[in-house]
Amino acid sequence: MWEKGFPAELKFYWLHFDWQKQPEQHGLHQALLHLPQHTRVGDPACIIALFRQFLSEQENIHRSVALACILLLILQQLAAPALHEDVVDSPGVDLAWKANQLIRTQYHLALSTSTLAKTRHCNADYLGRVYRRVFCLTLTEALHRQRVLMAEKLLIGDKLPLTEVARQCGFNNVGYFRQIFRKHTGLTPASWKRRYCREHINS
Repeated sequence: MWEKGFPAELKFYWLHFDWQKQPEQHGLHQALLHLPQHTRVGDPACIIALFRQFLSEQENIHRSVALACILLLILQQLAAPALHEDVVDSPGVDLAWKANQLIRTQYHLALSTSTLAKTRHCNADYLGRVYRRVFCLTLTEALHRQRVLMAEKLLIGDKLPLTEVARQCGFNNVGYFRQIFRKHTGLTPASWKRRYCREHINS
């Protein structure tokens, strides 16, 4: 019997750790984070970046407190309530989600606040306000984050020249692409590729 497999772009990450219950005499209360058994995170790009940082730090010979800090940040992201597309309490929220869908699927095109507003037949300032209220980001910031996320995937998976990576992610200028990439990742595209190009395998 044929069974439908996982989507080709789906990736799995595993972290193995021990949870030690602190003695009551330390004056520590129970964990403040409530972790659901399964959830939809509000910022997948942030989770992916934290996982990569954890795996990179794990390879260091001298272990540091950084691993525990990164793990705590991951758990915090998982515990944070995520926005859901089906929660529509005003016309503005629905408009923001539709703009977000365009950013996620058409990031490689010449998108801007004005072009997004034009496709949704609304005022650019109004769209910017409702989007920021829903996603806590400006439209430009969201577009840059999506483009950088896709650039990260291309830098890892394909041996493309930097100009082609930039072009496929919606950047016409390589210098501007480097500037935005470094702003969002803290690394140049070349440095990022050297750090994360090798596959991390959990066994």
